[in-house]
Amino acid sequence: MGAAKGSLDRKFVSVSWALFLIMIGGLWLVPAHQVPESAWLLGVGLIFLGLNAARHFHGLQVRTITVILGIIALTCGIGGLFGIIFPVFPILLIILGASIILDNFSGKSSCGCDCSGEDCK
Repeated sequence: MGAAKGSLDRKFVSVSWALFLIMIGGLWLVPAHQVPESAWLLGVGLIFLGLNAARHFHGLQVRTITVILGIIALTCGIGGLFGIIFPVFPILLIILGASIILDNFSGKSSCGCDCSGEDCK
């Protein structure tokens, strides 16, 4: 990834974090009985999917894990609005653990490059 694209990706990630913090702060300001318990999941799902949509439309690499987590969060958030309760945290732990395992066997180094037997830092 070039320096300009790396800088743009960092900006997208920073804006995503800012939106997350604003969302959480806003939800805490509203009385609990006025906001569905799953509202934060809806927000997280929309933020993750929006982040990756922005990456896609600007020619940046879409992160599969955040797309998957965004879909799960959005699904669980919508389900919560209809009274369907999903075991969110166990699902997230399983997915995060599986992604760590897959990352270790994908042939890519921690820097994200495909070393293919070359010396990699």
